[in-house]
Amino acid sequence: MRPLTDSTPKPLLTIQNKSLLQWHIEALVAAGIARIVINHAWLGEQIEAAFGDGVSWGAQIQYSPEESALETAGGIGRALPLINPEPYFLVINGDVFTPGFPLTTLLNQFQARLDGGARPLAHLILVPNPPQHPQGDFYLEGDVVRDAPSDPTSPSEYPLTFSGIGIYHRDLFAGLRAGQSAKLAPLLRAAMAKNQVSGEKYTGPWHDVGTPQRLYELNQSYESI
Repeated sequence: MRPLTDSTPKPLLTIQNKSLLQWHIEALVAAGIARIVINHAWLGEQIEAAFGDGVSWGAQIQYSPEESALETAGGIGRALPLINPEPYFLVINGDVFTPGFPLTTLLNQFQARLDGGARPLAHLILVPNPPQHPQGDFYLEGDVVRDAPSDPTSPSEYPLTFSGIGIYHRDLFAGLRAGQSAKLAPLLRAAMAKNQVSGEKYTGPWHDVGTPQRLYELNQSYESI
């Protein structure tokens, strides 16, 4: 996202005069999620200055700063003490834009899974592959997410892209050391090997804001929001 991110952290880039992070916070609060933890590294002080303690947004925001970026899993692991005592928590990447995502429905349906006895280590939202990521990430068989298709010859088994939206159990990160940099995908794949990852496909608006051109196009596409 350079040169835009030379002076602005990516989550503060704006679509229709509202930062990506503000879109997330407003959606979370509307879904009844008030306790929010934001982890940050590059220019993170700007994020804290923008949102403070969250009271103005109807939220209770805490921050988990990283001296150097710890990757997704490492950042989550560092933030876990702030998430206590919740076993499950929702994570949304700060560089995706998904207006109108049905968070309340997701949470209600996931709670119904738990009430029915399910205990996944992760529940992932998968989306159709965008042009910049045609190979996808994972396979969805029913409500089970796998790293590879059970039948590679079946045309009905095709990869989907991980949206950056997921619900995780804290035990998924149990093997990480505090402050350890770690990617999320290897942890997910290890859990998939034990059939401990569930998921669902989402076909509504979802965008990976990965380039200045995509950001510009989104501002043009959503100018009526």
